[in-house]
Amino acid sequence: MHTKKRLLPLLLILAILTSCTKKNAVPQRDLSQTVQIAVTFYPLYIMCMNIVKDVPNVELVLLAPPDTGCLHDYVLTTNDMRAIEQCNILVANGAGMESFLDKAIALKQNATITASEAFPLIDENPHVWVSVRGARHEVQKIADSLILLDSAHAAQYAANAAAYDAKLSALEQEMHNTLAQYSGSSIITFHEAFPYFAQEFGFTVASVVEREPGTAPSAKELAELIAEIAAVKKLGKKITLYAETQYSSQAADIIAKETGLAVYMLDPCVTGALHEDAYIDAQKNNLRTLVESLGDNR
Repeated sequence: MHTKKRLLPLLLILAILTSCTKKNAVPQRDLSQTVQIAVTFYPLYIMCMNIVKDVPNVELVLLAPPDTGCLHDYVLTTNDMRAIEQCNILVANGAGMESFLDKAIALKQNATITASEAFPLIDENPHVWVSVRGARHEVQKIADSLILLDSAHAAQYAANAAAYDAKLSALEQEMHNTLAQYSGSSIITFHEAFPYFAQEFGFTVASVVEREPGTAPSAKELAELIAEIAAVKKLGKKITLYAETQYSSQAADIIAKETGLAVYMLDPCVTGALHEDAYIDAQKNNLRTLVESLGDNR
């Protein structure tokens, strides 16, 4: 009889504890529900395509159309805002690239991945992905964040990121091996997209054609740049001029005509086809262009 009296309070306590545990437990996400990931623009989308490859019930949404280029003048559309509101996770480059997103990111402050976070910036320049080293950093940052935000798919995100990083690592090594002989070369680029690329491969960006993003150079600026090139050539130094595949080469053509320089095309990897190897293909094209253009400039 005494034993039963002692058991009753014990059973009651256990029942209360069990009830509290169930009530306070973190609910497991229904794996049949779709996780929607909104991505701000093209290069990050290509990274995400690789990271979420074959992961079930994960949907990628690209905000800026793939032919937008850099987001200097991009304006959010109603559809963009709807996609941001509806998505579970938002992936952005950061470092000032998506200044138009400040208010929108507040909607997803606990579910926003900033890919460039912790990468050492050059003068707050956001074009981190143009360097292969920078792209590898952003891929890892996105993958690590997805693993935390969607832990149900953690193993798949980790495996996919590792597989893509292996490809990027091979690309980086190939580019370093090939371009090492041209280290120290001076280049002129169309706009401020290549500082990280130049830093990684040992080039010097002597000048930039489009000094204000999205704004064609004035006649005065063109004249100054032409004078700078003439001064460099007078010293017997080599310099190579590059336009970008996404933009008009009119200003570069004027410079070429006045200075005798040839115009070559480099791709900052901000537009292109939507397939997993698009970034790697674009960088291999850049490698071929650099070898061709710098081959006589050693």
